[in-house]
Amino acid sequence: MNQDNTLPLAGIRVLEFTHMVMGPTCGMILADLGAEVIKVEPPGGDKTRKLPGLGIGFFRSFNRNKKSVVLDITSEAGRQTAAELAGSCDVVLENFRPGLMSELGLDYETLSKKYPRLICVSHKGFLPGPYEKRLALDEVVQMMGGLSYMTGPVGRPLRAGTSVNDIMGGMFGAIGVLAALRERDRTGRGQEVQSALFENCVFLSSQHMQQFLMTGEPPPPMPSRVSAWSVYDVFSLADGDQLFIGAVSDKQFNTLCRVLERTDLPARPEYADNAARVAVRPQLLEELGAILANHRVGELTSKLEAAGIPYAPISRPEQLVNDPHLKQSGGLVPMTTDDGGSTEVVLLPLTMGGRRPGVRMPLPRIGEHTEEVLARLKKAA
Repeated sequence: MNQDNTLPLAGIRVLEFTHMVMGPTCGMILADLGAEVIKVEPPGGDKTRKLPGLGIGFFRSFNRNKKSVVLDITSEAGRQTAAELAGSCDVVLENFRPGLMSELGLDYETLSKKYPRLICVSHKGFLPGPYEKRLALDEVVQMMGGLSYMTGPVGRPLRAGTSVNDIMGGMFGAIGVLAALRERDRTGRGQEVQSALFENCVFLSSQHMQQFLMTGEPPPPMPSRVSAWSVYDVFSLADGDQLFIGAVSDKQFNTLCRVLERTDLPARPEYADNAARVAVRPQLLEELGAILANHRVGELTSKLEAAGIPYAPISRPEQLVNDPHLKQSGGLVPMTTDDGGSTEVVLLPLTMGGRRPGVRMPLPRIGEHTEEVLARLKKAA
């Protein structure tokens, strides 16, 4: 491992029993921050490696900077080795179905009796309660947690366009690890951390729940929401392009009108201030839409940027691969893949001391580090 001892989690060792997105995200965050993360894969490898369709990018996106060890934890010998490995680590991560780790003797209750400093993180569908034994998927909890209802138009619940709960659930798992490590510094003991998809999604919906508690009125889905701002929408421009524009203050609205060479609009009584404009928002948007339909996106965006007006093109994922900001800010970097090729991966969205935690090692091949890791275990024994 290309260890960077200046990274904040250097010296922390993590054992990861995960697949798909949620657990691997947690492990990747810890690995990016400097931990040694050992990913345990079954014989034949993590099935996530071979997912088709929308799942094809999961493994490469969420498993960098890790080591791969193959163990058959359905066998007695494999379980014994896994338990010994856990004892050599600071943290154990898992996201298997409820109860499986207990059946294998790899749960926190069992492991902590022998290894009291161990921190175990379970990534589940639900925290303890009436739903805890249910199986969950990102889309399941988006439907249950209010997100799909708020995303789609009335009568057409729509899931978000990415695995928001899986990814955020992994993030909260990593936050739990950091807090548990800090607490262990004081107490000398580890603990069990749980992160769950449903509770994660409810947290995402909490602002809408609070809106209801404050007003007594059910919030409408976002496509039919009552906007707090008069200009906060997607507009169709010339040549079939689209552009989001947000003018969230009277000053910004006046500036937008100057950019569009329509300084007559703010002078009209119905457009005098934001509250007045919100009251006639459909009329204003129709009028602005007719004006913007004659503008080309390249010319308009340069004027909006110079004027300080928030705007956004409607970008597709394949366009982000060549986004100049991602490239120049170091947020999209090369990584050697498990087949010896190369790809580009998106780094964690943060800087620490002015640097981005990056890629330190190639994506592991199935079982690539088994011999190295188990030899060290035997040596320690």
